[in-house]
Amino acid sequence: MRRSTRVTDLVQRALDIGVAGTVLVVSAPVMGAVAVLVATRIGRPVLFRQPRPGLHGKPFTLVKFRTMRDVDERSGLVTDADRLTPLGRALRASSLDELPTMWNVLRGEMSLIGPRPLLMHYLDLYTPEQARRHLVRPGVTGLAQVSGRNAVDWEERLALDVWYVDHRSLALHARILVRTVLILLRRHGITAPGDSTMPQFTGSPRAGS
Repeated sequence: MRRSTRVTDLVQRALDIGVAGTVLVVSAPVMGAVAVLVATRIGRPVLFRQPRPGLHGKPFTLVKFRTMRDVDERSGLVTDADRLTPLGRALRASSLDELPTMWNVLRGEMSLIGPRPLLMHYLDLYTPEQARRHLVRPGVTGLAQVSGRNAVDWEERLALDVWYVDHRSLALHARILVRTVLILLRRHGITAPGDSTMPQFTGSPRAGS
């Protein structure tokens, strides 16, 4: 690892702790209000918890506000589109559902910036090159998110994650943060084209070629 990269990682971790701690304190009233809304309109538990692969693929429990109802075949609540509520859409569009994730950042399981933590079963589907996205902590936002968010297809998204791993710097982090704010204001790329969220990753067509 280059010395400049080591310095970037040390500074980033210090910023992670400072920013995450500040956000958790300042946003406490907002999180309280969101928790009440989720409990009354979507149901309990108000927090969504799921194992995700972190640094070097080590599992951790991701924490977010719940945006979907439980699966209920009798009521026709099966797909993500069926289960995603109007409140859930609003929370995702504003990224308010991500506020509890600051606990993951504070604990060192995530960073403010890095490849998004995806699903555990994706680990077996990556090519060796794509798997390099786990050489850094996963992030709340990242290069793929500011390059189109969920509107970016899987091949490009994973390639951007790996490019970030190889080129991360304080200057790149600053650009990603600025672009993140702009995307949140424009609410662009919240869902993939023709999908309510993001389609499942089923493996790279180039894998094994």
